[in-house]
Amino acid sequence: MLAHTRQAGVGYCTKVEGSIAAVSETRALVLFSGGQDSTVCLAWALDRYDHVETVGFHYGQRHEIELTQRGMIRDALTNLSDWGPRLGPDTMIALPELGQLSETALTREREIAFQESGLPNTFVPGRNLLFLTYAAALAYRRGISTLVGGMCETDYSGYPDCRQATMTAMREALSLGLDYPIAIETPLMYVDKARTWALAEKIGGAELVDIVIDKSHTCYLGDRTHRHAWGYGCGTCPACQLRAKGYQRWRGVAAI
Repeated sequence: MLAHTRQAGVGYCTKVEGSIAAVSETRALVLFSGGQDSTVCLAWALDRYDHVETVGFHYGQRHEIELTQRGMIRDALTNLSDWGPRLGPDTMIALPELGQLSETALTREREIAFQESGLPNTFVPGRNLLFLTYAAALAYRRGISTLVGGMCETDYSGYPDCRQATMTAMREALSLGLDYPIAIETPLMYVDKARTWALAEKIGGAELVDIVIDKSHTCYLGDRTHRHAWGYGCGTCPACQLRAKGYQRWRGVAAI
């Protein structure tokens, strides 16, 4: 009969009638929204870990179309390289109270603008803090000790919960609070959007770039009626502008 015990940093260690198997699989849980960054991070994890699971969050976001895209992206990634057998289950967590508490342009029908603080009103206070907390609780239950997220402080809208200092503090708090080692991997933390496109090509070639363009969703307004060279979106919201400018720099063109 098989039993499973946790081994820090490597996921499950299989025990067979009192003996320990020599090597266990590496396991990761990806915070997967269905956007460009999380899609590249999912591919990054599939390229490095033996077993990868995903978790998504429905919090009343205006661009909830991204949640529909998640399944399409997962299906498409299973056909790349040897990733199919590595991709494990997906979990969706509903956090409606976060949307109810957040008077932001990301959770309300409001015009996107910058606030006196210098942050755009698309900033949802506490969003990544909650996401990481719930993800860590799920990872603990699943015997996973590595979380992977698309947080970035290089080419972004200035959200404080995307900074490396926040990730470092959360890693320590979660590890202490769970009494279980939690690592938070952020492969895009110091990568601008042009290099994010380049990383997608490096990991999965033109096929992965096409998946990012056609299936991932970034637009804050949830627009999937306008198709650009870089993907679908309104083309004017901060998320679309970052994505488009990164694509332009990567492709070395003046305008798209």
